[in-house]
Amino acid sequence: MQAETLSRHPTVDALRAMGARGPWIALLDAILKLAGSSALFAGHTERPWASVTFSGARHRFRFVFEGHPAVARGEAFLAALPDHPFDLRGQLVADTTIVAVDHDLANGPRMTIEAELLVLEDA
Repeated sequence: MQAETLSRHPTVDALRAMGARGPWIALLDAILKLAGSSALFAGHTERPWASVTFSGARHRFRFVFEGHPAVARGEAFLAALPDHPFDLRGQLVADTTIVAVDHDLANGPRMTIEAELLVLEDA
């Protein structure tokens, strides 16, 4: 399943109102709480994942931080995300990887972060 990239950076409530469903919404909500109000959600993709004993999905999220205070918050988010103990009902975050970080100073300070989380079904 893939969620389209949305140009207006919707909130979790707006995504739910637009009909977005699935466990990734709860994961996004938890990530945005960690990232803080300056984080703008810019996209999500999901790929199924399975091993002999576990199943779940790889979720890739993109967030944008615009302006000096937001970029500073984004740096703190980068440091906290890999070891954050997520508390998600029925899900276990098994691995978190920062895939890309892009700094753009030409159009004002802006940082884009792409992170991938392996989420397993916790039976």
